[in-house]
Amino acid sequence: MVKKDFYWGASTSAFQVEGGFGEGGKGIATTDVRHVPEGIADSKIASDHYHHLSEDIELMADLGIDLYRFSFNWTRVMGEGDQPNQEGIDFYNRLIDGCLEKGITPFPTLYHFEMPQALVTKFDGWKSRKCIDYFVDYAKVCFQHFGDRVKLWGTINEQLIVTAASDLNGNHETDADEKMKQMYQMSYNMSLAEKKTIQVFRKIVRDGQIGPVCSMQVVYPETPSPRNILAAKNAEDFLQNCFLDMSVFGEYPKSYCNYLNEKGWYPETEPADREILKKNKPDLIGINYYCSTCIRAVEPGEDTSKLPPFYRNERFTLGNNPYLTKTKWMEFGIDPEGLYIGMRSIYEKYHLPMMVTENGLAYSDSIEDGQIHDVYRIDYLEQHIKQCERFMEEGYPLLGYSPWSLLDLVSSHQGFKKRYGLIFVDRTDEDPKECRRIPKDSYYWYQNKIKNTKKG
Repeated sequence: MVKKDFYWGASTSAFQVEGGFGEGGKGIATTDVRHVPEGIADSKIASDHYHHLSEDIELMADLGIDLYRFSFNWTRVMGEGDQPNQEGIDFYNRLIDGCLEKGITPFPTLYHFEMPQALVTKFDGWKSRKCIDYFVDYAKVCFQHFGDRVKLWGTINEQLIVTAASDLNGNHETDADEKMKQMYQMSYNMSLAEKKTIQVFRKIVRDGQIGPVCSMQVVYPETPSPRNILAAKNAEDFLQNCFLDMSVFGEYPKSYCNYLNEKGWYPETEPADREILKKNKPDLIGINYYCSTCIRAVEPGEDTSKLPPFYRNERFTLGNNPYLTKTKWMEFGIDPEGLYIGMRSIYEKYHLPMMVTENGLAYSDSIEDGQIHDVYRIDYLEQHIKQCERFMEEGYPLLGYSPWSLLDLVSSHQGFKKRYGLIFVDRTDEDPKECRRIPKDSYYWYQNKIKNTKKG
């Protein structure tokens, strides 16, 4: 049974939806200068939310959501990273106030993939501890300007991804060994920044709640072989627990520490860090979930160098799960029950309430007679919401559900060919047109789901 105070929401992120490049004092972000393949849309216009703000708030209100999970664009709030930008602050004030007027709770994330390119140019961004101070200063500006009205906050979105993606963080080191060492140093610096940010938050937004947004890893061994089971446990530590253990407990898993020390990749720390890491605990955990992962042991001599950096590990590699339905954009397979399995595991380990902050189906939607009939997305959302309801019926604390995404937005590498939205944005990768909004069938399905649940 869904409780009356349960949040029904929808999600976006700033660099994927806003656009407004070069407008309103916005600085240059890493996402503005990253390489985008020819013929693929970049983030300079994106879904043009910057110019469609009032319309998008009206669409949210009509949808019936009572929570909007979005992110602040670091470079819109802080320009090149060192000074507050009043025009950017004003933009987010309009967004926040517009949501509140419609009864929609704003739930921003401070860091969702983009950061000031100037900080990468000056001192290599997150490789340096200097970046910690810049992030805390930025967070403090947000708390001071928005904390009187905003009480739910996310810190870092998907630390797993942002530490590994060179085009998002500026880690373009060419030596493979050194690049891995720097990846783990950047992750540590982000964690320390998160803890210092929580410390500042407690002083400014005393009645608020804050926590990380994790890329939840539901890890299955490819077979019941002990080697594969151990590989799956190792993968969970490296792909999820290292981030959440640090967020909640202020320390890394022992297996993670052992491996980094063995490789010479353990990050540089300072004695005063330990108290900061231990004392500043989050209030909640944001859950991003699209699919589960299948893991197996690495075979002797196997080349894993072409995998994403977080999978380049002698202790595990990607396997194949034949029990799940795979699609073009959901290549790991669709696994609704994995959402329940993963959240249950996270709660039993960390004992914190959760909010589903991302969950959605990617598809190359098309318009037919002015409409978008995305029955496949309705089925995906319905099956995953059922798992949320199951989770709550068993007494676990789930604060809300926010599918990804409110409207179509620019995908990191597939532009507008890969769509997740409840609302269609009428543009192509090559032609932004007017970015006209067209609610999909899934929009109306979700609208009815919310309405009927609140009635009950």
